[in-house]
Amino acid sequence: MLHARLLAVAGADLPRFRNRSDSVSRLEGFSDTAFGFAITLLVVSLAVPNRFDELLKQLSGLPVFAVTFALVATIWYGQFLFFRRYAMSDFVTVVLTLLLLFVVLFYVYPLKFLFAVAFQTGGISFQERDVPTLFLIYGLGFASVSFVLALLYAHAYRKRDELGLNEWEVLVTRLSIAGHLATATVGLVSAALAQVIPQPATALVAGFIYFAVAIPWFLIGRYQARRARAVAKSGPVTLGQNSLDSERHPR
Repeated sequence: MLHARLLAVAGADLPRFRNRSDSVSRLEGFSDTAFGFAITLLVVSLAVPNRFDELLKQLSGLPVFAVTFALVATIWYGQFLFFRRYAMSDFVTVVLTLLLLFVVLFYVYPLKFLFAVAFQTGGISFQERDVPTLFLIYGLGFASVSFVLALLYAHAYRKRDELGLNEWEVLVTRLSIAGHLATATVGLVSAALAQVIPQPATALVAGFIYFAVAIPWFLIGRYQARRARAVAKSGPVTLGQNSLDSERHPR
């Protein structure tokens, strides 16, 4: 990241989030299998084409597969980062993980359908009156994924003392919750706009609103970089110290 390189040039020690696990747990392994299955569902066709025109037809679906693959991979990376940071496998984490996988597997087909319509590939049968319902389904799925990830980070924050999070890790956890909640809000706003904006502007507005996802994460990154500089100048973070949390939320 840019702020990490700037701190390195300045000779400062960038605070880092300590990974509490480098091994794959049974829960994470099960999640990886489910994500692999979700990606399989995105493939244009599992059958090898017998004719050249069939090959070209399958290749025409490559942009759809690339975009949907990237989105599913982003969700997988968010969960991967969570497991590495917190290494949690208690009952609540298991339930939320299973809920996330359920939503992802359900979300795959609306995701693929939406981008097939956007790229006009795959011979999709679609009418203009279906646009609000399509964006409603997609928006609710998009928001649900982000909301479950926010719940996972909120659960880790609730167990911050048990996990021994230091003040920097508490801050990063809070920012992760805020980022995922903001992302979920964008999905809900898109779904709502699709129901009230008249055609033919529905798809344009409801679709382009998703670019707003970058705004909260950009602001969070700027704030985190600023706090990282302050921590780097003040000295190393004490492990297991939650002074930032105790100051803001005295018991």
